[in-house]
Amino acid sequence: MNAVTAARRELTIRGIVIGIVITIVFTAANVYFGLKAGLTFSTSIPAAVISMAILKALRDATIQENNIVQTVASAAGTLSSIIFVLPGLIIVGYWSGFPFWISAGICATGGILGVMYTIPLRRALVTDSDLPYPEGVACAEVLKVGAGEGADSKESVEAGGAGLKAVLWGAIVSAVFYVIVQTKVFAASVTSYFRVGGDKGGATGFDFGLSFALFAIGHLVGLWVGVAMLVGAAIGWVWAVPYFTHLHWSAGAAAEVAQAGWSHYVRFIGAGTIGVAAIWTLAKLVKPLVNGLAGAFRASRARKSGTLDQLPRTEHDMPIGLVGLISLICFVPIAYLLWHFAVNNGLGAVTWTLVIGGVIFVVLLSFLVSAVCGYMAGLIGSSNSPLSGVGILVVVIAALLLVVGVKPFLPPGAEKALVGFALFVTAIVFAVASIANNNLQDLKTGQLVDATPSLQQWALVIGVLAGAVVIPPVLQLLQDTYGFLGAPGVNPATALPAPQAGLISALAKGVITGDVPWDMIGLGAAIGVAIIILDELLGLKKKGPRLPPLAVGLGIYLPTSTTLMVVVGALVGAWFDRRAERKPNTEATKQLGVLLASGLIVGESLLAVIFAFLIGVTGKQNLVVLMGDSFLTPSIIIGGVVFAITVIVLYRWIIKMAHSDA
Repeated sequence: MNAVTAARRELTIRGIVIGIVITIVFTAANVYFGLKAGLTFSTSIPAAVISMAILKALRDATIQENNIVQTVASAAGTLSSIIFVLPGLIIVGYWSGFPFWISAGICATGGILGVMYTIPLRRALVTDSDLPYPEGVACAEVLKVGAGEGADSKESVEAGGAGLKAVLWGAIVSAVFYVIVQTKVFAASVTSYFRVGGDKGGATGFDFGLSFALFAIGHLVGLWVGVAMLVGAAIGWVWAVPYFTHLHWSAGAAAEVAQAGWSHYVRFIGAGTIGVAAIWTLAKLVKPLVNGLAGAFRASRARKSGTLDQLPRTEHDMPIGLVGLISLICFVPIAYLLWHFAVNNGLGAVTWTLVIGGVIFVVLLSFLVSAVCGYMAGLIGSSNSPLSGVGILVVVIAALLLVVGVKPFLPPGAEKALVGFALFVTAIVFAVASIANNNLQDLKTGQLVDATPSLQQWALVIGVLAGAVVIPPVLQLLQDTYGFLGAPGVNPATALPAPQAGLISALAKGVITGDVPWDMIGLGAAIGVAIIILDELLGLKKKGPRLPPLAVGLGIYLPTSTTLMVVVGALVGAWFDRRAERKPNTEATKQLGVLLASGLIVGESLLAVIFAFLIGVTGKQNLVVLMGDSFLTPSIIIGGVVFAITVIVLYRWIIKMAHSDA
């Protein structure tokens, strides 16, 4: 009996407590990191590693209990992506601070709704899908190594000494490299910007980030996603940036001109490509989504008829009736939040139009972005899924609806209030999107470690509530300490850049006031259509190259500091897999490659959390800097050479270790 109980220990009080404690640290770090660098990172793997270390010291810990801890922590960590929208209300001058209950209400209601929406999506996008879910798979491999499972299979190495060594050494190497990068002995990136066509020509360049975590994500997502991202980066930086910076020539340093061209033109092209690819993805998902909903209703009928035990435990979702009830309950505080905003901000004449229309908008757009974000996370990983691109599309739609359906009935001068409302309703949808972007990744991990979906779904709700409590005071602290770039009365020298919030707020203002680059968005949409046609033609052959449209859009939209290293990782990972196919123990060798990539993500993620937290606490950006700017060129050479040599050594070691275990 005790053995059975231990084997099924999953959603426990101690696991929830550990998850919430980890949540406080990770969420605070992610909020600061996102506002400073414009990026957030998936907390699943570092949370799993910390959880294993803690629970191993306790009795009867199981892999499923470890999975619950990382689920709670990762749900709260990903909810911090709300910083891509919410600070926009400060930037446009509508808020002067973050009212706790309103901010927490946006996070909690949107987040819980995101959990509910991902429950029927689980079957469509996880159970019945071949999406790679790079971070979900990596997290599952880490959990398996910690639990020592799978030792009865000769082809399975995740439980043996080889698998554990791969994870540990991958983590150690990436952590050490990250620390040295912070000292500036190794460069963080290899960067070069230059004029094209002489002094009066355009500008372009590249920013090649030296990150083992991004490299590892490339390994996990696979060759064709990496190639598609490279195509997108080429469209953006080989053609679009030099073309538009030449067309709209300006003086200045090549780096400043190129970055301005990318920010003002190319990112909108990427947003258009992502939008068309997202619509196409939704069209292709209609059938599996319907099947997923049908599966959820079958499980509900089985539960009511008392035959639920005939379904596998891994198919026990939260009852679909309860999912519907919780979703409906969430719409009540959402309606109140919209009403409160309208009546307190000069929009009283159209309050009920805004409330009813806003709730309908949240219902429909939330489900659409849940499906799209879940698919994108499955394709490229939560950390690299372009949530801000989704935010752009949502705020454009919201602002257009306000211009058409509300603005004509308001007196002149109400534009500022409408901009605020567009950002407010977008923040709610964005909270749903951020959770959907992560939850399916967690549910994939659960599937791989034999977890019970319904218990994991309750853990996701707990994580959302924990994050909703933590995020507002952290945002308020950062607002009081630094402020956000572009906000009224803020010192630009010390303000946090908050790039996505600045872009989305500017876009909302532009649509409502009639100044938005529709030509760039339309051009991106046309590129998206062309890529879709090409991908479908390639898909006529069952085996062969593909060009996923969303990945191409990612390549255009994301900075090269992110995309280029992912591409390198995809190419090296494909080379490694081909080498593995020539070995007698092919699957074992490939598993070791996945475990190595998992370790590389773990090490850098943990150190990123620690450094982000220390910077947030101390306010010092250069905690461990040893070298000045004069050492930049040597640091690029040394860092690049060490990175390349380390990759070669690690992969040769993995192949040799797999061969010796055959």
